[in-house]
Amino acid sequence: MAGAVPGARSARWVVGVVLASFAGVYVLAAPSRTEGPVQAGAAIVLVLAVLLAQFVRVVPRWRTRRALTWSLPAQAAAAYTGVVAFGTSAGILGFVLGSLLLAGARPAAACVLASAALAGAPYGGTRADVTITCLLTGLVVYGLVRLADRADDVAAARLPLTVAAVERERLRIAAELDEGLGDGLRAVSAGSRRALDRPAEIADVLAVARRSLNRARTAAADLRSMSLAPEVAAARALLEAADVRAEVREGHREPLGPAGALLATVLREAVTDVVRAGSARTCLIATSERDGVVGLRVVNDGVRTAERGADGLEEAAERVRAAGGAFSAGLGEDGRFAVEAAVAAGERPVSLPDRTAYRLSLALLAAVLAGFSVKGLLAVPWGPLWPAAAAGLAVISAVQLLWAGRGRPRWWPPVLAVLSFAPVAVFGKAWVGVAGFLAGTFLVGLPAWAAVPLVAASMAAVGLAARTLGLGTAAVVNHVISTLVTGLVVYGLVRLARLVRDLRAAGEELARAATVQERLRAARDLHDLLGHSLAAILLKCELARRLAGADPGRARKELAEVVDMAEQARRDLRAATGGDAELALDAEAASARSVLTAAGVEVETVLGHPDLDARTSAVLGTVLREAVTNVLRHSAATRSTIATGQDGGAVWLVVENDGLDPEAPRTAPGAGIGNLTTRLAAAGGTLSARADGKGCFRLEARIG
Repeated sequence: MAGAVPGARSARWVVGVVLASFAGVYVLAAPSRTEGPVQAGAAIVLVLAVLLAQFVRVVPRWRTRRALTWSLPAQAAAAYTGVVAFGTSAGILGFVLGSLLLAGARPAAACVLASAALAGAPYGGTRADVTITCLLTGLVVYGLVRLADRADDVAAARLPLTVAAVERERLRIAAELDEGLGDGLRAVSAGSRRALDRPAEIADVLAVARRSLNRARTAAADLRSMSLAPEVAAARALLEAADVRAEVREGHREPLGPAGALLATVLREAVTDVVRAGSARTCLIATSERDGVVGLRVVNDGVRTAERGADGLEEAAERVRAAGGAFSAGLGEDGRFAVEAAVAAGERPVSLPDRTAYRLSLALLAAVLAGFSVKGLLAVPWGPLWPAAAAGLAVISAVQLLWAGRGRPRWWPPVLAVLSFAPVAVFGKAWVGVAGFLAGTFLVGLPAWAAVPLVAASMAAVGLAARTLGLGTAAVVNHVISTLVTGLVVYGLVRLARLVRDLRAAGEELARAATVQERLRAARDLHDLLGHSLAAILLKCELARRLAGADPGRARKELAEVVDMAEQARRDLRAATGGDAELALDAEAASARSVLTAAGVEVETVLGHPDLDARTSAVLGTVLREAVTNVLRHSAATRSTIATGQDGGAVWLVVENDGLDPEAPRTAPGAGIGNLTTRLAAAGGTLSARADGKGCFRLEARIG
């Protein structure tokens, strides 16, 4: 691994600070455990060598095969030399123990722990105390490095996770579309070839083409609606176009899958009713997600009776209830009409973050708490007070785990502060080390501006308590530094676990967003590419059926074009499911003239564009397809103009028709204009579509 990504780099800093603080305890203890400055200096150098060898496993750029080969023997040599020759506490062997655990050498790690027990504590303490310290140090080293590695792995996996999610969604879409649309297009192509010699079969081709077109439109709508956010955005635009002030509160996660399709249906019908009534001034659209249930709430102030508001929502209500969801519609106490629906989210296309790293962190934290508690109890004389000390340490450990794992009530830090210092008067020096957990609580749960002074105050209080108990200077310093180290250990374990969780959640969110975008892309392609092809096929088949008796030759020509169009539609289907669209502006202009002429529209083409690169040509060809589809579906045009040209560095396409009814009532906008705007924006272009108020409609696209 050459280096850590920025999100995981902070994990390495956390590990480095915690391990350095561990080493600092042994560095500060060196003068009191050796005789003379030379020996103390040598002991300090050996401690730093142990730390440096550990950093080989912490810093990714240092983690080469060669470095890993020599670092462990060098670390072991430095640690054992310090213990044997210079009196360094055998607890430093915990670094070696942790390195062996990371390397998977558990039998060797057990031998190191046994040697720490044999080395004992010639400068005070007990063998059990030193053994526990070595074990805890090894577990902390192992846990911190593993968590930092996990952060690196999760951060590095975000892009592959996203790509895999998109590929899974693409394959799913392809399988669904090919089963219905693919079979239909193959049937259209084969039926058109048969109808060349048997005109009576044109009716069958027409029926298949009509079903395929309906399937394409339904599939495009379903793909869009499975992601509720685009439908919410479309609803907001429709409301604002009708002079209704819209407020949107999104509280769900995308993508939703079938739940999104159901709620999108409810949203569309509810908002359409609001616009149709024309009396609302405000409308609230709110989504929520809790305990696996996704909710939608649409509230408006334009409905006077519950019965009137519920008109038109029966079908949506039935669909929601049939899926096991809940639906209600009625007037609230504030006099506003509310439509509410809730359905189970179901299985997500992208999985949610797991809690493996967090469980590892809490398990290690529990081990550290247990180890420190045992160390404290070893210093408490057996007697009537021993059970009280055990109970107190158990309470502190439980509160600390709850604080780190589930929540952070404000009253816990004061409780921990009392439990950390009040028993010192009873248990003496056995209780002084407990304040380290209080420091960890401050670091984990409070912002830095509050945590740092409180940790400093805790360290000062520990020093004062140790001095009051009559401990020597070296012991006082050791307790003060140990308070900071324990706090940093707690902070490091919890902070790294949360970082891994956050990185994984960010990766999952990225994959979800990419999945939504893939669905929307497929919906755009179905609408813009396949929808046009199928509409043109339907038109040509109808024309061939009418010409079959009067002009068989012309009918055969139209059917031959249907065969070509069906093959193009199959290519469009491949493009919609992840392939590259094979579009070109010149070819689309010729196809547009043919289709519009067949529909009885007089066409004028003025093509003055220069040679275009493939991408620009494909984008403008897609725009032209959608424009022609709109002429056929949404107007009664008799004339249309298609013009292209170049203006400076920009290439433009203009499509005009005279089929717009200026008196037509306002309707919800289709997906086509939004799709084209998105495509052009991705290519660095713009789109404008407007009516002149006299029955003409003009669409202009510019790139460059």
